[in-house]
Amino acid sequence: MTDTAVPVVARALVNGVLTLTLNRPDKLNAANDALLLELTKALRDAERDADARVIVITGAGRGFCAGQDLGDVSGRSMGFAEHLEHTYNPLIRKIRGIEKPVITAVNGVAAGAGASLALSGDIRLWSSAATFIEVFSNIALVPDSGSTYFLPRLVGYHRAFELMSLAERVNAEDGLRLGLCEHVFPAETFAADVQAYAERLATRPVRALGLTKRALNKALSGTLDDALTYEAHLQQAAGTHAEHQEGLQAFREKRAPDFRNLK
Repeated sequence: MTDTAVPVVARALVNGVLTLTLNRPDKLNAANDALLLELTKALRDAERDADARVIVITGAGRGFCAGQDLGDVSGRSMGFAEHLEHTYNPLIRKIRGIEKPVITAVNGVAAGAGASLALSGDIRLWSSAATFIEVFSNIALVPDSGSTYFLPRLVGYHRAFELMSLAERVNAEDGLRLGLCEHVFPAETFAADVQAYAERLATRPVRALGLTKRALNKALSGTLDDALTYEAHLQQAAGTHAEHQEGLQAFREKRAPDFRNLK
C-alpha cells in the first residue's frame, strides 16, 4: 500500500457485524500482497474481538474482487506455489477455520481468485449486479485458492469442469440457480440488505455457530461415523456453555433468547 491514509481493507463494526471492504476500487479490487495480507490480519483480529460476532467481506465500488493483480506479480522471482502459500492459502484457511460466521457479499465481478474468495464464505450473498467467472484457463492456469474444493461440491464435478474450462461468466440469477449463493438482493439496496441479514445472524449463538462450522468442515472430508463421533464431542462443548443455558431459560420463559455478551 503506497498511501497509508487509504487502507486496502477498510473495517467497520456496527451492531456486532464487522464489515471488511476490499478497497482498491480503481482495480475492481484486484488482489495484491498488501490486500491479501491485510485481509488475513483483519480476520485474525476479528477472531479475538468479542464484539465482532459476524464478519462480512465485500468490495468497494463496482467490483468484489477481480482476482490477482497481475501487475503486482510481474517480474518477481517467487514461484506460483510459494506465492499462494504466502498470500491466498492462509487467507482461505482462516476464513474456513475462524469460528464465527463469514458472509461473502459479492457486490460486483468475482473473477479468478476473487471467485474462490466469493465461494469461501459460510453464507454467500450476491447483488443482482454480481458476476462470477473462473477465468484461470484464459491464461492457461489452474483454478486455485480453493476453487477446486468449493465449486464441485456446489455444482458437481462436470459443471465445475465446464465452468473452469470455458471460463463462462455466471450472472446473479444463474448463480442462485446453480447454488453459488444463498440469496440475491437488488444492487440498489445491497449494502443495507446485507447489513440487515448479518445483524439477524449476529443475534444467534456465536459460540454454537462456531462449533457447527467446525463440525461441517470436518464432515465434508470424513465418514458418517466420523461425523457422529465429532458431533457428540462438540455437543458436549456446546451444552456446557452459557449460550445453552440462556437458550433453555428463554424457552422456559417463552421469550427470545439474548446470546450477546455471553462467555
